[in-house]
Amino acid sequence: MTSATHTTPTAHATDRDPFGLVVLDMAGTTVADGGLVEQAFSAAAERLGVRTGSAEHERQLAYVRATMGESKISVFRHLFGDEEKAQTANTAFEEAYGDLVDGGRIAPIPGAREAIERLTAEGRTTVLTTGFARTTQDAILTALGWQDLVPLTLCPADAGGRGRPYPDMVLAAFLRTGAVDDVRRTVVAGDTSYDMLSGVRSGAGIVAGVLTGAHDRGRLERSGATHVLGSVAELPDLIARAEA
Repeated sequence: MTSATHTTPTAHATDRDPFGLVVLDMAGTTVADGGLVEQAFSAAAERLGVRTGSAEHERQLAYVRATMGESKISVFRHLFGDEEKAQTANTAFEEAYGDLVDGGRIAPIPGAREAIERLTAEGRTTVLTTGFARTTQDAILTALGWQDLVPLTLCPADAGGRGRPYPDMVLAAFLRTGAVDDVRRTVVAGDTSYDMLSGVRSGAGIVAGVLTGAHDRGRLERSGATHVLGSVAELPDLIARAEA
């Protein structure tokens, strides 16, 4: 297991002022989907006439990989330029991903549920966020039996429509839960550079990258990770050390 690495200074909590809000990404961070995003994207691109294996498909797939964590409709707007085409592609993507989820193609990251349950037992509020649409997020939660695991789940539409790298979902979690009175008492964790950017831009005190998903240590650190962990299973211990 990879140990935490400090890359930038981070705020420290005290017993009177703990890290009371934890905002976690889903796919790649708490949920292992085995590359389903790329498979669902290929199905969506096919619907718009982009043949799998073609040069155009490879160009688009490279962009999808580079922007993992971003709102999917934003990705399709960039790739297809036309709102109608983007909406068609997004609908096809969500349908394809949903079918893969229903087919049992996802699982929790090992130790993720236990980490969330420990955070809850310690009195912290955990929120799960995603770049997917609400219907897909709900399908994932149902497939994992996580409907009641956390008090709040957010997708871009729940935060005004802007997904990562904007800080909106983190700030929506801060405002809606009222779990802490200072955004620096927030912890953000994710597997992509966009997760890191959204955490940094929100002012979170800990922005932890995990190595179970899309991006490597270097990219996470360059995007502002205060720590890099082997997986989200290490997060409760990291928070405890920061409060010590």
